[in-house]
Amino acid sequence: MSLDKNLDTPLYVQVAKHIKELIDENKLEDDKLPSIRQLAKKLDVNNVTIVNAYKQLEQDGYVYSIKGSGTYIRRLPIPEDLSYLEEGDMELMVSGIMPISHDSINFASVSPTPDVFPIEDFKKSLSRVLDRDGAHAFLYPEITGFEPLRESISKFLLENSQIHVNKDQILITSGGQQALDIITKTLIDQGDSILVENPTYSGALSAFESRGARIIGVPMLEDGIDIDALKANIRRYRPKFLYMMTNFQNPTTYSYSEEKKSELLALAYEYEFYIIEDDFLTDLSFKERVDLPLKSRDKYDNVIYIKSFSKIFMPGVRIGFITLPNKLFKNIIKAKHTTDITSSGFLQRAFDEYLRMGYWKEHINRVREVYKEKYDFFIKELDRLREYGIDFIPPNGGMSFWVRLPEDIDGVELYKECIDYKLSIVPGKVFFTDSSLYSNYIRLSFGTVDKEEIRDGVRILENILSKPSLSKDSKYLPFV
Repeated sequence: MSLDKNLDTPLYVQVAKHIKELIDENKLEDDKLPSIRQLAKKLDVNNVTIVNAYKQLEQDGYVYSIKGSGTYIRRLPIPEDLSYLEEGDMELMVSGIMPISHDSINFASVSPTPDVFPIEDFKKSLSRVLDRDGAHAFLYPEITGFEPLRESISKFLLENSQIHVNKDQILITSGGQQALDIITKTLIDQGDSILVENPTYSGALSAFESRGARIIGVPMLEDGIDIDALKANIRRYRPKFLYMMTNFQNPTTYSYSEEKKSELLALAYEYEFYIIEDDFLTDLSFKERVDLPLKSRDKYDNVIYIKSFSKIFMPGVRIGFITLPNKLFKNIIKAKHTTDITSSGFLQRAFDEYLRMGYWKEHINRVREVYKEKYDFFIKELDRLREYGIDFIPPNGGMSFWVRLPEDIDGVELYKECIDYKLSIVPGKVFFTDSSLYSNYIRLSFGTVDKEEIRDGVRILENILSKPSLSKDSKYLPFV
């Protein structure tokens, strides 16, 4: 490594750049970088130069430091190459972001269909805010969010979910994914153990991996996480937190029993770990009695509750929130500030007006009616495929079905066959912490399709499943 002291570029920047290049080109065999004193002596610079270089590398995500031990390269996990699953990023498609050709039937996305967007009512809310607040509508709100909106959400939680949370414990975020990122920054240090349901939301796994967490998957059962396996992993790993979804879990669509909710809270209290409850579809229940979130039972402030309105409202209006435990309040606020300072003040004011005018109740009732009709129709169509060995449990809510294929059929192979017929599905492998397991699952979603597309899509599946050519031994996923 050579430095040019005659350049205008600061020496620490030159050092950081050289080390980045070595890491990017995989030329450093040892994960531990030289000590500050060793490298300063070798390069004939002062210690401060190396300190600043290492700080720059840490800010850019190339290294992490352990007090009293040294500075280490942040090695990204070697992912299984799923690039051939589609033209682009599979995770984006799972999140409903990846564009799919207009002539494809989309069983992959859990985004809502635009024909249920409450355009007229939200337009009224936008206009009222502009008329009332004028230019003030475009000022920065406080970092925790527009105070009247936090008041409205506090009331919303009490009325809809029996959750008692003061407005001062609520942080407004730009959707659910940002909420996950903020919590990840706050709670996870390199090498920390965290527990997740297995399978689970791939966007959460990516967020946790980006901070160097040790992710332990705990199997999901039909009534929630496997409690015996959870207890064993808690005792072994002493996790920072458990990430979970109480109702209509993604991707399994399972919901927790009341007994398991109680057991989870008892374990969190006994072993002093947090539970991150990600709730984005409780509102879309087709049951007469809605199952309440875990947070409604939280007596000890151990549950960090995340909710996004995107899947039920409009994805482009990025409004979500976190409930903040008192112990973590300051650190989470700092993480939010470094992420985007604050979420859109104008949209926060408009959504607050939308809630206060009672439009939300009208909207959610309409959405339930639309999706219940699709849900019932999809079940009737899927039932016809049981003769080919598929199985699924009707979730009675949400926007998806978790389908188990016969043991000899690989979900990725089925995915590729479906693409040839212009049908998009999601192979279950992308949701598991160990994708070498459980290859015979797929997720089918009905968020963006109509009845005709559901019928045509299931017919395509039937045509493919009737072929004896989808053995999971026919091809293995390559590693890079």
